[in-house]
Amino acid sequence: MPFRIVRRICSLAAIFSIAITAIVAQQPPAFPTSPLNYGAFTMRLAPDGGFSLTAQGWPPFNGTWKADGQQLTVTTTGGPPPCSSPGRYGFKIDGSHVSLAVIADDCIPRRMILHASTWRPEGEAAPRSERRLVWSGPARAPALPEPAPAKGSWPSFRGPNATGIADGSDLPERWDAKTKDNVLWRSAIPGLAHSSPVIWGDRIFLTTAISGRDNATFKPGLYGDGDASDDMSAHKWMLYAVDKRTGAIAWERVAATGQPRNKRHIKSTYASASPATDGRIVVAWFGSQGVFAFDVNGKPLWQLDLGRVDMGAYDIPSYEWGPASSPIIWNGLVILQVDTQADSFLLALDAATGKTVWKTERDEIPSWGTPTVIRTTAGDELVTNASNFIRGYDPRTGKELWRLGGSSKITAPTPVAADDLIVVASGRGPERPIFAIRPGSHGDLTLQKDQTSNAAVVWSKTGRGSYMPTPLAYEGILYVLGNNGVFDAYDLKTGAEIYRQRLEPVGSGFSASPVAADGRIYLPSEDGEIIVIAAGREFNKIAVNSMGELIMATPAISDGVMYVRSASSLFAIGKSR
Repeated sequence: MPFRIVRRICSLAAIFSIAITAIVAQQPPAFPTSPLNYGAFTMRLAPDGGFSLTAQGWPPFNGTWKADGQQLTVTTTGGPPPCSSPGRYGFKIDGSHVSLAVIADDCIPRRMILHASTWRPEGEAAPRSERRLVWSGPARAPALPEPAPAKGSWPSFRGPNATGIADGSDLPERWDAKTKDNVLWRSAIPGLAHSSPVIWGDRIFLTTAISGRDNATFKPGLYGDGDASDDMSAHKWMLYAVDKRTGAIAWERVAATGQPRNKRHIKSTYASASPATDGRIVVAWFGSQGVFAFDVNGKPLWQLDLGRVDMGAYDIPSYEWGPASSPIIWNGLVILQVDTQADSFLLALDAATGKTVWKTERDEIPSWGTPTVIRTTAGDELVTNASNFIRGYDPRTGKELWRLGGSSKITAPTPVAADDLIVVASGRGPERPIFAIRPGSHGDLTLQKDQTSNAAVVWSKTGRGSYMPTPLAYEGILYVLGNNGVFDAYDLKTGAEIYRQRLEPVGSGFSASPVAADGRIYLPSEDGEIIVIAAGREFNKIAVNSMGELIMATPAISDGVMYVRSASSLFAIGKSR
């Protein structure tokens, strides 16, 4: 064969080989055939085209899949409706990892799980960045102002030790926001916030987040949608000091500015954590934006950048809901409960300097309850509500004292104490527990199957815990308010049911927690109706008072006045003299 023909054949072979290589290179890599995990879910893409998506507590999604170019199409017959139409997703395969992004999918629950997800082989944990706490402040701690007398103070979420009680207040039973009868003053507060006011001396402190959008809002109501807000515009995170006698702004400070470092739930805000004060300093925690301390006169003291804190759905990591757990101040320590998707910990900071005193790692998933230091005959205990375990700690050192399993997978209520019992509840099904715990316990207190009590748990219930509102322990009775307006009363010592009553009006439901004074209980609804109930063993509705504005924040009570934070205002409710 002539040389030129051989050379021609070789050249054609080379071209053919290059073409084949290019074609192969254009083909996407094959999907892994072994099970893949994302959050609580397991996905299987079988070689024969079978598809399944499963997780505990979810109906299974079963069906078929096919890939065309860079598009994955899944069709499922299981799962919640409407899931009859196929969903289309862009995909990227990196070795044994598969990332998905929605193109179009009318099946909301399926889209919730698959969109913005990265799937890994079973047993492989998602990578975690090392968390760095970055402190800033003066080299020498400045002198702090002397605190005003503590009488009448409401220093943190739900007041002293989160009790929610202020007897001796002589509050009115009825008022009218339109006629201003028993409304001492009303002050407009800009921005969005579900944080509660806190009080010391003649000052009210409250936080807010002011969006760069003129129409920024949140979605109240009884619904199960887990979507995050799309408002990632530039914000200002603010701290206000208000004169509690007149409602005038005493001072305002910008704590942080910029784009939010995490998303928020569509029902939440970027300022859902209440501040805390000890009469000398005021501390505000704005989640991923950081912790900020000022003295009560508005002088900046220190700040701490915790890094990004990702708090959202335990089973769908891409769903960010934002934080709501509030700081507390105890014996010169600022204590934070930081339970996230990536890492969880308790943190105690020196209140005057912001320097870390202790940090305790926790094996937890995101939670939203505020920690409480319980003062009991057995000594002070720091109690936290969370999904894996309710825990008790030594607040001086952060050392764990006890733990109790059996909580809901989503926990928001704050622990409370009364009559030498610690009460902790959570309201996400199916558990929805209430526990009455004996202080001074040690070790693992978890109840065995079919147990409702043991040496440390005096009584417990399932299916009765509250989802958002913190229970109220008052005059020997435990009151539990459900988001749907079901109001329960139990004997605090025994757990025996006293009554169960559906409140009217329910409207959009209840998120704020009950507060009490002088034998009356005040229950704010999201729609702005504050229902007044007589405390006692018989249900007795006294009045319904409309504020005319949405209410998500728990009221504060001080020196005969109830301060109600609405979606756009701060009201002072007291008897007109």
